[in-house]
Amino acid sequence: MGISIGMLGLGSFASCFVDLFKAHPLVNRIAFCDREVDRVKRWADDPFLAKKFNPKDCYYSLEELCESDVDAIVIMTQPWLHAPQAVQAMNAGKDVYSAVPIISIPDDDEILDWCGKIIETSLKTGKHYMLGETTCYRPQTQFCLRKVQEDAFGDFVYAEGEYCHDVDAACNLRRVSQSRANSKAGQEGIILRKKYYDRGLKGGPMHYPTHSTSGPCFVMDTYAVKVTCYGYKNKTNDPYFKTSAFSNEIALFKMANGATVRIAETREGAGKLSAVESEIFRVMGTRGTFSENIWYYNGRTNDTDAKVLPEQRLTDKDMFTPFPPEVELAFKQALNKNKSIEELKDTDFKPTGHGGSHPYLVHEFVSSVAEGRQSAINPWIAARFMTMGVMAHKSALLDGETLNVPDWGLPPQ
Repeated sequence: MGISIGMLGLGSFASCFVDLFKAHPLVNRIAFCDREVDRVKRWADDPFLAKKFNPKDCYYSLEELCESDVDAIVIMTQPWLHAPQAVQAMNAGKDVYSAVPIISIPDDDEILDWCGKIIETSLKTGKHYMLGETTCYRPQTQFCLRKVQEDAFGDFVYAEGEYCHDVDAACNLRRVSQSRANSKAGQEGIILRKKYYDRGLKGGPMHYPTHSTSGPCFVMDTYAVKVTCYGYKNKTNDPYFKTSAFSNEIALFKMANGATVRIAETREGAGKLSAVESEIFRVMGTRGTFSENIWYYNGRTNDTDAKVLPEQRLTDKDMFTPFPPEVELAFKQALNKNKSIEELKDTDFKPTGHGGSHPYLVHEFVSSVAEGRQSAINPWIAARFMTMGVMAHKSALLDGETLNVPDWGLPPQ
């Protein structure tokens, strides 16, 4: 049985996903919603979407989209809108996919409140929420999860996650901010943020923590219980950091499984901390360790039979988990719209977007809605990623004071 999807927010990031959602075999209808009329028209006029799009499915407010009969809403709006819109959509009877983070505002306690509201709304309405965190579906994560299923890591002892994105890197954060400010919602966001700053509240990179916190948490299937964090303050009077308490934040967490995790969120610093890329994680176990696309395994099952085994160097192709054939073929066409299905049948599929994660995120959400189940990144898991950053920022503001990290548990079975 197919499902219907409403795309909310049709800016540049949404353009990475529209064709993928349309192409998925379980999606039989797609709707478009944006306050900017020209953005809706762009997709309404796209011939690739014609078979699953009806011109009546053009909407210009979330209220209109919520009143429609679509099954699910994909939220690709500005970060400060994500949580309120997710709650509104679930209350209207829609399953929700939200871009990251859960919400982006400089008030730590309000962020925690929104985490709780999303969980409460999902429980109350019976509607499901999925956070579109890309790191959870990068090839490295997929490989590590297979090793977890094999119990190849042994006991987890240490992990690292980092998102080191200098403000002037290739994906220039200044230009991203300027682009967001060009829309009506962007202008409203500027006014809203000023209200927080007038109250003396400043943000920091740990308010966008999910690219770094999600890898270790998702692979180890655990959560943080304590955190100590320190921040670095910009010293050049760079206007980009005027409203941030810190340009870089580095945290150390005690996890519920006994492991220790280091998380680095940096926006000021040349180059990358990793030879692979700036958005990455590492996980160390007593028997196996994954780092920098290398799998290390010592073969030890007890104290007496340790072996020295060759390290395994991995490519993305080695690490990705295959899609069902019909889904893979549909995604091939979405990424190669100028080619026919016949031309694509025998070609290799190369997933794209944040390390190839985008098609996997689409498949997980669409499948979870069609099957009526919680997604792998449900509200409880999403909250764990977010609260790590919130409490790390709080700790940094207190010069590294160790703080407890709240947790809402897991969804009822």
